[in-house]
Amino acid sequence: MNLFDSYRGLPGVWDELFDGEGRPRPGFGRAVDALDSRTALEFGRCQTLAERALLNQGVTFSVYNDDRGTEKIFPVCLLPRLISAVEWGKLEEGLRQRLRALSMFLDDVYGEQRILAEGRLPRELVLGAKHYLPILRGITAPGRVRIHVSGIDLIRDPSGTFRVLEDNLRTPSGVSYVLENRVVTKRVMPRTVDVARVQRVEDYPARLAETLASVSPVSAEESTIVVLTPGPYNSAYFEHSFLARTMGLELVEAADLFVDEDRVWLRTTYGPRRVHVVYRRTDEAFLDPEVFRKDSMLGVPGIMRAWAKGNVALANAPGNGVADDKAVYAYVPEMVRFYLAEEPLLEQVQTWVCFRDDDRRYVLEHLAEMVVKAVDEAGGYGMLIGPQSSAAERDAFRAKIQAEPRRYVAQRLIELSTCPTWDKGSGRVVPRRVDLRPYSLFGKNGAWVLPGGLTRVALVEGSYVVNSSQGGGSKDTWVMKP
Repeated sequence: MNLFDSYRGLPGVWDELFDGEGRPRPGFGRAVDALDSRTALEFGRCQTLAERALLNQGVTFSVYNDDRGTEKIFPVCLLPRLISAVEWGKLEEGLRQRLRALSMFLDDVYGEQRILAEGRLPRELVLGAKHYLPILRGITAPGRVRIHVSGIDLIRDPSGTFRVLEDNLRTPSGVSYVLENRVVTKRVMPRTVDVARVQRVEDYPARLAETLASVSPVSAEESTIVVLTPGPYNSAYFEHSFLARTMGLELVEAADLFVDEDRVWLRTTYGPRRVHVVYRRTDEAFLDPEVFRKDSMLGVPGIMRAWAKGNVALANAPGNGVADDKAVYAYVPEMVRFYLAEEPLLEQVQTWVCFRDDDRRYVLEHLAEMVVKAVDEAGGYGMLIGPQSSAAERDAFRAKIQAEPRRYVAQRLIELSTCPTWDKGSGRVVPRRVDLRPYSLFGKNGAWVLPGGLTRVALVEGSYVVNSSQGGGSKDTWVMKP
């Protein structure tokens, strides 16, 4: 029996590979045939080889609330998610537009604040955001670029429409898994990838290095660029190390850097070397003990002064969190209209902002139908999934919303699209819900979008939670060549 012979999608849910009649979606026939040429037993062996390869390569993450503090192998399903070249072109255009608007919003909200003065966004909502940093007002980021790296999460609804779920503009992670998944897929199924005619993702490290060099205060040839990590106990340390290695850059911790005369220096055995760009993977709360947390041992004292003077570029810029606040998210379409005089190309999920009286009343009356999120939480934490909740859980969230309405937003539960996924227990292919995180780079020369991204998959039957910290896994994302 071939791989997909017993596969059936979920009723009323968009399947990424097959249509409602069980036929491959347009443009996917070649790839589906290549995958389906294996029996389930043969594919199971390939899946085992892929898992072993990732284990040997140390592709891991850690979970902060795991009492054992152990690293875990990032689960991967070897069955890819496919996207046609035409559909990808539309997504890419929409992502570029959204990034331009968000970038202009950040420049404005830390500058003239025109969008607030004209009443297009509520002033108290924006200035009251947890990650809005008033001390940055009046500081222009080098090259006027603040969102150097982004990971904007997308879902697909039952009609087949992609929608933005949230914007990750601070220190988005996961791209190393995209690159490692492709390496392993090509190693285990080399002919399948070639036959399917898939666009490359391997250019990402070189593109990231170019983006970082483009915002340096000196020429690219003269620039010293480093990757700043909190250290090996950080959940994404594997990625920090991976990106530094593949870009050919120094991976440094705070103790390796110091600031003198408002310039950043790297300690080397040959003496101090000037640093021009810092790709920081340290949360801004710990970045500079002179400005943020005084007890931080992960930051570099004075680095914010150097950045404010234009002597070093920080990627991503501090203060971006105001733009990926889950309440501010509801106003991104208005940003597109205000700054670009265009209509948004990407849809997003209808959102009730509990800060608004009418929205709050509606949410409290319909809690059983809603997904409620804390605006300052991530990773699937601080969330109520109404249709799957108990009365006691809803009562607890009702009290939280009433006590701190600014802290909560709500959305209807959307049936995420599914993708064929290997189930090791049953030895067959089953539908599991997925989302997509495309990665975009923004430098002085504009935006570039990686053709693919991280497809995250809820490996547990019936689950909507795709986060790795709560049992999710990943898939390679194949964007077809035109």
